[in-house]
Amino acid sequence: MAALIALGGAAGLVRGAKSQMTGVERIAEVAEDLSPASMGFENYLLVGSDSREGIDPTAADFDVIGSVGEVGGQRSDTIMVLRYDTTTKSAALMSFPRDLWVTIGNGEKHNRINSAYNLGPGMLARTITANFGIPIHHYLEVNFQGFKDLVDAVGGVQICTPYQVRDRQIGLRLRRGCQQVSGMRALRYARSRHYEQRIDGKWQLEGTGDIGRSNRQRDFVAMMLKQTAKHASANPFGMGDIISSITKAIHADPALDMPTFIKRMKPAADGSIASYPLEIYQDTEAGMAVVKLGGASQQVIDFFNGSGPAPGAAPVG
Repeated sequence: MAALIALGGAAGLVRGAKSQMTGVERIAEVAEDLSPASMGFENYLLVGSDSREGIDPTAADFDVIGSVGEVGGQRSDTIMVLRYDTTTKSAALMSFPRDLWVTIGNGEKHNRINSAYNLGPGMLARTITANFGIPIHHYLEVNFQGFKDLVDAVGGVQICTPYQVRDRQIGLRLRRGCQQVSGMRALRYARSRHYEQRIDGKWQLEGTGDIGRSNRQRDFVAMMLKQTAKHASANPFGMGDIISSITKAIHADPALDMPTFIKRMKPAADGSIASYPLEIYQDTEAGMAVVKLGGASQQVIDFFNGSGPAPGAAPVG
């Protein structure tokens, strides 16, 4: 997903995309739940799916991801909204924690936001619009295997951590400092829900659960954007492999014009995309651990739904 956004900075990419992006699989049923055009901006709902369909049982991380029999259907492992300002040509990114407590669709049933996706991408788009007033104009989705392939297609991505890191449940291990990681390790980093750091010689659970996980995913997206732009500049004749990986990895709504989207995402490739965190806190509902929005989150929500100015956050660069 991040690689897809970043590709706008590569010379000649849009021309190549016009001939190669025709193979992107379309999700027809999401169209009826998308919003009509808004004045001055467009929102793209970016979803990382944890569907187990197509997982290779001989893959080295098969036991980490799990089989279809173990985890049926699909759930949203990552939910982000990317806002493009058609006047300033700037882009901004926010993420929803998958355990965020919401009203599902425009009804009265409450649950975690990732349960809306389990009812279909259209239901997820409808849920976001109904709860936060954020119009969703386009939809893109990438699955586990696609995520790994995209990272590997750009030669891996650099992850920097102040401490030694592990998550024993999914096999994540990172040394302290900066290191280039493969798609498999990047996937584990982005998905970690039991994130531990070795501080003063002792392993300590990071402790913020879905809150810390969302922050790490946004940071990872920013790093992925830069790495993809760097790789594209250094390997202009290798862009076909990246585009091919994207074509196989993503699904999109029927109306989304891929070359136009890629061209619009040039700020991401330049590293000037703004990243806005939501203020959230942990709570319990119906016996489930959930997260809810804090008061300061409304500024971010208002910006993405078009009713308020951009919060005063510096671009990620």
